[in-house]
Amino acid sequence: QVQLVESGGGLVQPGGSLRLSCAASGSIFSINAMGWYRQAPGKQRELVAGFTSGGRLNYADFVKGRFTISRDNGKNTVYLQMNSLEPEDTAVYYCNAAISTVVPVGLTENDYWGQGTQVTVSS
Repeated sequence: QVQLVESGGGLVQPGGSLRLSCAASGSIFSINAMGWYRQAPGKQRELVAGFTSGGRLNYADFVKGRFTISRDNGKNTVYLQMNSLEPEDTAVYYCNAAISTVVPVGLTENDYWGQGTQVTVSS
């Protein structure tokens, strides 16, 4: 059983900052990719930033250098530092990870989602 637990969301004024955390726990063999998505009301879920299975970083264009993703492999945790927040950043932010676990026949990779954390940017 694998779980992703997010924290760090909240209400912030325009121009403010927040730091989101996502910790993976359970019977993890390896974390192959990990990142953040967001979904605003009435919109589709979209990628914000993430580490690919090849170790590359991807950022959405709307990040514009305002957000930084980082990770602590020893803690199975990924962070999203969000600066210069704008009202348009208001959304539920979800952690996503592709994780391999051990099964009787070897390894299997599955896609996992956290429960989401609300980020509201408003004055």
